[in-house]
Amino acid sequence: MYLFDNIIEMIIPNNIKNIVILTGAGISAESGIKTFRDHNGFWEEYDIMDVASINGFKNNPELVFNFYNARRAQLQTPEVSPNPAHLALAELENKFQGKVTIITQNVDDLHERAGSQNIIHMHGELLKMHCIKTLKVYSIEGVLNESTICSCCKQSGNLRPHIVWFGEIPYRLDEISELLEECDLFISIGTSGEVYPAATFVAAAKESGAMTIEQNLTSTNLSRSFDSQLTGESSIQVPRLVKIILTP
Repeated sequence: MYLFDNIIEMIIPNNIKNIVILTGAGISAESGIKTFRDHNGFWEEYDIMDVASINGFKNNPELVFNFYNARRAQLQTPEVSPNPAHLALAELENKFQGKVTIITQNVDDLHERAGSQNIIHMHGELLKMHCIKTLKVYSIEGVLNESTICSCCKQSGNLRPHIVWFGEIPYRLDEISELLEECDLFISIGTSGEVYPAATFVAAAKESGAMTIEQNLTSTNLSRSFDSQLTGESSIQVPRLVKIILTP
């Protein structure tokens, strides 16, 4: 594993055609969104099991709805916007002569707002809800609660935040597995990668023969699994990395 203080030293093969990028809370933190949980197991001062588990939802749905309503409202404030890292990844997708896929653990829409289009939200999306009976997914920008009428079943009480909670299976894992098998460059940005199944992504990419790069504020427990590591703020390092990839 190579640690690059000067990113200009990094060499990206010019035959790269398929890039898969995993993004986590670190990239959105620089846009003003707090990371998912701190070391005490709290998320914005809530016990994560109270607001991010099916049991928490069953025990106190009002608390869970209020929590996500507040997160949704905060996401849509003028203070929260894509940062240079999000914008650089959108530029990469737009200009790269190949395929770029973003797999994000984040539930915000900052990648979309930056201009990226090929995105997999493996943990769901704040601006969506789904029916627990039909599993149909709907967009939502305002308040969701127990009284909200579902468009498909015409009943209240059947809608919940479109968020993958603890104990639930992340979305589109089969598609993600195929992407990792096909990629020749895997980049992990702003995530420890220690939560499964994301913890297995770098190994899967390396098994396919891909070059692997980790970009994070500091080293992680998985850093040595990558070919190269870039430390520092994503908003600084990611645009530099994208520039190298796009330079002939």
